[in-house]
Amino acid sequence: MSEPVHGTWEAAPATRWEDAFLSGNGRHGVMVFGDPNDDRVIVNHHTLIRPNGSADAGPPALADRLPGLQDRLLAGDTTAGEDFTDGRPLLWVRPFHPAFRIRLRRPAPERRSYRRHVDFTTGVVGADGGGRSEVFVSRADDVVVQRVTGPGLTLDVTLDHRLPGAPRDLAVGHGAVLTSEGALLTLRARYPGGDLAYTGVTLAVVSGGRTRTALPGLRVEGAASLLLLTRVRRHTGELDVLAEARELRALLPGDEEDAYPHLLARHTALHRTAYLRAGLDLGADPTERALPGSELVRRPKSPALLERLFAAGRYHLLSSAGMLPPRLTGLWTGDWDTAWAGAFTTDANVNLQTASAAAAALPEVSEAHAALVHGQLPHWRDNARAIFGTRGVVAPAHTDGESGHIYHLSREYPLHVWTAGADWLLKPLVDHDETSGARDPRLAVALAEVAYFYEDFLTRTDKNGHLVVVPSYSPENRPANASWITLNAAMDLSAARHALLTAAHYHPGPDAERLRALADRLPPHRVNADGALAEWAWPGLDDTYDHRHLSHLYGVWPLDEINPYDTPELAAAAHRALELRGAENDSAHGHLHHALIAARLRDADRVAGALGNVLAGDFFHVSLMSGHYPNRHVYNADAAHTLPAVIIEALIQSTPGRLVLFPALPTAYPTGRLRGVRTRFGAEVDLTWGPGERTAVIRPTRTLRVDLRTSSGARPLDLVAGEDCVLTLGPQ
Repeated sequence: MSEPVHGTWEAAPATRWEDAFLSGNGRHGVMVFGDPNDDRVIVNHHTLIRPNGSADAGPPALADRLPGLQDRLLAGDTTAGEDFTDGRPLLWVRPFHPAFRIRLRRPAPERRSYRRHVDFTTGVVGADGGGRSEVFVSRADDVVVQRVTGPGLTLDVTLDHRLPGAPRDLAVGHGAVLTSEGALLTLRARYPGGDLAYTGVTLAVVSGGRTRTALPGLRVEGAASLLLLTRVRRHTGELDVLAEARELRALLPGDEEDAYPHLLARHTALHRTAYLRAGLDLGADPTERALPGSELVRRPKSPALLERLFAAGRYHLLSSAGMLPPRLTGLWTGDWDTAWAGAFTTDANVNLQTASAAAAALPEVSEAHAALVHGQLPHWRDNARAIFGTRGVVAPAHTDGESGHIYHLSREYPLHVWTAGADWLLKPLVDHDETSGARDPRLAVALAEVAYFYEDFLTRTDKNGHLVVVPSYSPENRPANASWITLNAAMDLSAARHALLTAAHYHPGPDAERLRALADRLPPHRVNADGALAEWAWPGLDDTYDHRHLSHLYGVWPLDEINPYDTPELAAAAHRALELRGAENDSAHGHLHHALIAARLRDADRVAGALGNVLAGDFFHVSLMSGHYPNRHVYNADAAHTLPAVIIEALIQSTPGRLVLFPALPTAYPTGRLRGVRTRFGAEVDLTWGPGERTAVIRPTRTLRVDLRTSSGARPLDLVAGEDCVLTLGPQ
């Protein structure tokens, strides 16, 4: 019986950068075209953000105007927030951009069979045809490694910054020199208006033949092999490129013939281990499993497609997460004009892309997410003081990865009054702690700071004595009969309650009791006249249903506040809200967010429908990276990275005290196996299912009792650390 394919392939080079195969280590990323006559590798780095005047932008100083805004909103002025800004124009965060492409051009060989491929287990992108090229980005040594072999290699090697959208006033200098370390290529690009620059350094180690400089690059003639080691540095002033070359040379063993296997083995020990922790097998047709990606994506109902997209999603997510989590484009772009600045959009996209990190056994992704959050906490404190006059922290809805200040705002997008962001961004780190069984002391500090904010901010009450979240904002929607800045958005209520209770859990004692008491004073969710959970719990605010965001159902996913077991009436109202929600502009993140919520509500048909919209909507490039819209419009990682989380949530869900098995398995996949899923109560679970029965193998690391939920009902399940528990559940 064949196994799922851990990779993809094509029989032709990429002609568009969107179809280039991808590799990365969470710092450097590469996009590999694979043309044997003009081999191009676009190099990316998470730190490459272009100056646009926002580097020193801070949050708007509005704290002294806040009481007046609150008074007007509470008095019924539905447009009171229209002028709650400091008058600044919309300012985008600094845009993410590519560094350059490594270009290898050679005389056209005789026509031969051709194949380019990427191996998800190693991160190696290869091309065969008139020689062999292999590229990977080392997780061990933080270097782009490219090896080219073939008889009598003759080629020109250059570093070329001329990618789409490259600024004309970018000051670019090239260097090519033969040194004792090897042939050295450099490209230095300085942004206009300052001394901030980035430099690419490539060390070329040539076996046999002849090498000479030929500005702006190198000419290699008659060689047996060529090994290129490349790094990118962002810096001010000058970079000591010879020192960089020595560092690269020091990565190689004494015998140059062993250099590539040596570097690959060091990298693979880290990458393969992480990638293989979890996997999906849907018993797909071996013939379909063998298809190239370009053929497979045309078969949206094929189990082989879902298998490969699950594998590709975990691979790309792991490859783009390291020093930071994935951006809107993961770690890759081939264009200087990346949509929405290639930013970290935190009001939906970051959390959706990383939704599988804890459950799919990728702590590397959770740690990258933590690096982004903890690195920006000082700026989050500035936001709280400037806008709200409080202690604690408030998170931005957009960030370039460096600045955590809130400065991307406008009348139509009043993102500066979104107060749920800190809880939303910390929730995955709480999940990570629960899954690993170890508490990160940094997280405890951050949770306390979120609680400080709510203690200072939640001071207004309604006629029933409930606290009011005012101002309030539901990304990126507005009531049908009011302006964007309003009161008691459902997400804000859920976030405030969850943040206070979680901080109390992490900080037991007198402070915990005070925080719980504050949480208890928040109002309940509101059910509207349609029987749906209202997006705004304030009476008189009407819902706007046709919208891509589902922020109001935050209590369902990722929180456990609303569920079919403990709060069945609210779960029914949430389900009604999901039924009424439109797809607006068919963005991939909207469809898959819909699927995640449907899975929590045990609606397999709705999961299948949302998933089908993405699989049949031509969202996936040949590279198996995705588009933001149907027909592969706007390169974006949301669909690619979020899809594994949807599959996992449809099959297994967990809290620290509950295990839910097969809650929303689409009927289109009657047979399969999901292995390596981690639970929030400290167990690894493998699931197998078929027409006759379903089996779960649970490997707990802690001794505890959990509430087991299946289609047969509920029962307690006692688990003992170190002892496998095998459950046979019968047919669905």
